[in-house]
Amino acid sequence: MLLSILEAANWAPTHKKTQPWRFVVFESTESRQSLSDYLANAYQQSVSAEKFSEIQQKKISEKPVQSACVIAICMQRSPEETLPEWEEIAAVSCAVQNMWLTCSSMGIGSFWATPGLILKADAFLGLTEGQRLSWLILHGIHRCGWRRRSERRHIH
Repeated sequence: MLLSILEAANWAPTHKKTQPWRFVVFESTESRQSLSDYLANAYQQSVSAEKFSEIQQKKISEKPVQSACVIAICMQRSPEETLPEWEEIAAVSCAVQNMWLTCSSMGIGSFWATPGLILKADAFLGLTEGQRLSWLILHGIHRCGWRRRSERRHIH
């Protein structure tokens, strides 16, 4: 399933075929625990003692281990910067949409998150020059087959 999700992302439209999306996949229990530990420590280091909340720290760190898989979606900027940055961001966004639609068609629940803590995780994620994290997507099977319908406003 994971390969199908990533392959769907790879079919996103991209100007000049730069394919700027990069993925860091946390699938194993150990890798998701490592992400959880990173987020818990980053939270503790980023807030003052007065604002620190054990409840918030627990909430932040539980999500990766509760998920079957977490995918960090990154953007690789073209070294020549021949395209405006917004076009590469748009291409990565299209890749995310393809992933989301593929997950939905497979009955896989997804949660799109951008915790501020992870935006400073370049070293943890092993990102290189020109790469930056855009989002995290957490995936899992809905408990008991339950699927909540997403709420949307009417088009008209």
